[in-house]
Amino acid sequence: MIKKLLLLVLISFISTTIQSQEKGKEAPKDYTENVLTIDSTVNSLYQVISGEKEKKRDWALFKFLFHPDGKLITSGRNNERKFQIRYMNPDDYIKSSGKWMLEKGFFEKEIHRTVDAFGNIAHVFSTFEAFHNKTDDEPFMRGINSIQLLNDGNRWWIINVFWDNENRINPIPRNYLPK
Repeated sequence: MIKKLLLLVLISFISTTIQSQEKGKEAPKDYTENVLTIDSTVNSLYQVISGEKEKKRDWALFKFLFHPDGKLITSGRNNERKFQIRYMNPDDYIKSSGKWMLEKGFFEKEIHRTVDAFGNIAHVFSTFEAFHNKTDDEPFMRGINSIQLLNDGNRWWIINVFWDNENRINPIPRNYLPK
């Protein structure tokens, strides 16, 4: 009888402990609204990576934007002036850029966009300026993001973000700048 009573008390204690731990956890956020349209998906990409120094990014949202096989691809010249590209999945991007964004502050602002879509695919050419602070007058970098998207019938997925930065040899063409 005493063993049964102790067993019931132990089960009750464990159950109460588990319930109180679960109450302390945040429910997962619903990011559905962020991927309903091409605009909401691209805008969410810019919003999630942008923030002041020491402002944590919502990396769960960042990952949610990308198809499971999605990639981020950077291009440019290395120290030996050879052209190269680097393929990253969202986790690789977070590992390589997340700490830098926290330390320096990073705002990427879209200044021009062209969209071509057919069926369930879309291509967005998005010209950007990058700042360390929201209040900076001049960008420290400009470039173009080439964003490929897929609509699976339920939502838009980012398949690839492939970008190149502007430099004196490679200026952004006028047709990709604000009018």
